[in-house]
Amino acid sequence: MNEVPQLSTGIMTFSTAPTEDWSRLVDVARAADAAGVDRLVMSDHVVFGENLEAYQDPAKGGARGGTQPTDPDGAWLEPITTIAHLSAVTTRVRFATNILLAALRRPVVLAKMAATVDVLSGGRFDLGVGVGWQREEYEAAGLSYEGRGRPLNHSIEVCQALWRNERVDYESDELSFSRIHQMPKPTRPGGVPIWTSGTVNPRSMDRLAAYGSGWIPWGDDAADVERGIERMRQAVSDRGRDPSELGVVGTLRAVRDAEGNLDLVRTMEPAPRLHAAGVTDFRIVTRPPAGLEAASEYMGSIVAAFRATWA
Repeated sequence: MNEVPQLSTGIMTFSTAPTEDWSRLVDVARAADAAGVDRLVMSDHVVFGENLEAYQDPAKGGARGGTQPTDPDGAWLEPITTIAHLSAVTTRVRFATNILLAALRRPVVLAKMAATVDVLSGGRFDLGVGVGWQREEYEAAGLSYEGRGRPLNHSIEVCQALWRNERVDYESDELSFSRIHQMPKPTRPGGVPIWTSGTVNPRSMDRLAAYGSGWIPWGDDAADVERGIERMRQAVSDRGRDPSELGVVGTLRAVRDAEGNLDLVRTMEPAPRLHAAGVTDFRIVTRPPAGLEAASEYMGSIVAAFRATWA
């Protein structure tokens, strides 16, 4: 695993109100690209039900004390489609889903979509996946909410089989096919990197050890990521996988002064300690101003402060 710390930030591909103008996404992506941000990440929802309080329930895959950022009629762009668009107007920044509800897509189509975006972007695509928290999303897709981890595993298995083999034979309880070909392959021999999200629980750790290039901690393991990494490493080792092969996402919480401006020195202070604990990909919430020039200057100051941490 690359030991050079990476800096990533979310790009807001949703809106609390109806909008016809998404041009700000292009400005943010171009600004991040020019400034040296390593990765832009975006989230996924296909539909919404009206039981949004489930987001706060860890037993349902939610985040303790969290808040769903929109009501059911918030506008959400599909992330892989959006990445395809934004990768065409950038040259070096990577893109990632954080997270894609992969089980909601047919696996063979997901494999084709991901490989296409990866090839057209020059290998700048990471696929972050997880089970999600919303029952209604699975039901609307004709899937069972209970046991939803298995369809996710199934999706990853099919994708990786198609990415890694010239001719594919696949057999599972859900699907069977033989002598299947799918081209083009992703740019990396192992396929598009898969980052799996979850807490340190048996099913999540089985998935990470079997398929993952990296781990996106969730819930209490994200809140105390240093402790979470210790637990993850032990769990992955117990499953026969070398945890040093895995990237790990950690959060740099934005610290602001009395006027609400980002205090870059204090925001970056935890970074060396978190990196020593095993974090490789540092996520920071940014609030870029409108306009390409202003957004580039803003992003550039954050990148410069981050790079100075390791100088």
